[in-house]
Amino acid sequence: MTLAIPDPHVVVIFGASGDLTGRKLMPALYNLFAQELLPDQFAVIGYSRTPLSDEQFRSSSRENVKEHSRTGVDERVWEWFEPRLHYVSGEFDSEGAMHHLVERLDTCDELFGTEGRRVFYCATPPQAFVDIVQRLGEEKLHMDSRIVIEKPFGEDLKSAKELNRTLHEVFNESQIYRIDHYLGKETVQNILVFRFSNGMFEPIWNRRFVRSVELNVAEDIGIEGRGKFYESAGAMRDIVQNHLLQLLTVLAMEPPSSFNAESIRDEKMKVLNAMPVFEAVNVVRGQYTAGEIDGEQVPGYREEEDVAPDSITETFTAMKGSVENWRWAGVPFYLRTGKRLARRSTEVTVTFHDAPHMLFEEAGVSVPDANKITIRIQPDEGISLTFDAKVPGPDMQVTPVTMDFDYEDSFMTAPAEAYERLLHDVMDGDRTLFPRGDEAERAWQLLDPVLEKTPPHEYAAGTWGPKKADELIAPWKWALR
Repeated sequence: MTLAIPDPHVVVIFGASGDLTGRKLMPALYNLFAQELLPDQFAVIGYSRTPLSDEQFRSSSRENVKEHSRTGVDERVWEWFEPRLHYVSGEFDSEGAMHHLVERLDTCDELFGTEGRRVFYCATPPQAFVDIVQRLGEEKLHMDSRIVIEKPFGEDLKSAKELNRTLHEVFNESQIYRIDHYLGKETVQNILVFRFSNGMFEPIWNRRFVRSVELNVAEDIGIEGRGKFYESAGAMRDIVQNHLLQLLTVLAMEPPSSFNAESIRDEKMKVLNAMPVFEAVNVVRGQYTAGEIDGEQVPGYREEEDVAPDSITETFTAMKGSVENWRWAGVPFYLRTGKRLARRSTEVTVTFHDAPHMLFEEAGVSVPDANKITIRIQPDEGISLTFDAKVPGPDMQVTPVTMDFDYEDSFMTAPAEAYERLLHDVMDGDRTLFPRGDEAERAWQLLDPVLEKTPPHEYAAGTWGPKKADELIAPWKWALR
């Protein structure tokens, strides 16, 4: 399916001087424009408290695109793109604060023919969301507009409900796009194709054949100067509530009746509703101490900037859950995420039940571990199938071998950045890859009983987390090592 060119739009980025805008949003918008996937009637307005002129915003945007875009900067494209970039300095707190934004939007409508359509992107700390929504409502800017909310969608069930209530006072649900960039990754979208278009996999994607499902988001980096944010969030709120649970729903959902937004989101919601709430006995928290990453000594979490010296915030979480429906009842789902782990990798491992090995045991032949399908989300995007084969030679020896599909090798191109697809979908009005409000609330409901912080188990940076996490998955080992 070829992506359509959206209707004319002005994209307003709140928090335009921030890291997310520079590293992800501006490069994504530029790449969409370079690929001719945006209309000529298009403009961007950056909005932030930082005083900047249009020229300064354009210059910093060019440097960010040059550094972070997967394509670099084409000077001819930039000549067309640059005049569409504008900047407004302002705050969010007081009534009438966005009146000057209205004036600039009107100017862009006249200059670029954007016809009054707006996308408002909240690339700000979550504490600013409510003020932004209220200011937009005051100026009647919600008409014929869409609003994009970055995760986390609240910090617990109560705050998530309050955020949804505030959003719905100004916008209806069809105008709200809760962005989880994992759902924009090609490898995540490919899970649906892998499952539902291949007759060899869908019949075995259930409790009769699957022994366990493991989801891992491992990072070798620390908190990268985000101490204040991470102290209030931790691994549970930062990764599990959104990325991991959303990924789980895509893996476990039933075939949708069609590939439209509501059919897919309905099936994802059914998975969340079939999950019992997590219990403390099935949760292991960890916090990294000083260690070594790639031969370099790195500090422990409590030694990071803006982190309390006695902090009990978790930088690692391992959890065991289940989906108690007809397809998955009895199959354990293991979720693990952590900072300062041995290497960076996001992947899913589906492990199948062992075949009967009596034939080999009678012959004294050792049979390796079970068959596995591994879906690599990042890096080295692809899918691997691990199965057993005979080692060449006169003796009967069995060893695991791997068949591998690699995105870049197969298609001769690296997958597009997730934000490119998601920003395009917002402008095109496609909500398929965006969680609904009830999904966000149900995810918090599942986690609420285990959000209370308890002293975490220590693990050295550069390892795979605390040893306590290994007991959670016993008698097996974590697939990602």
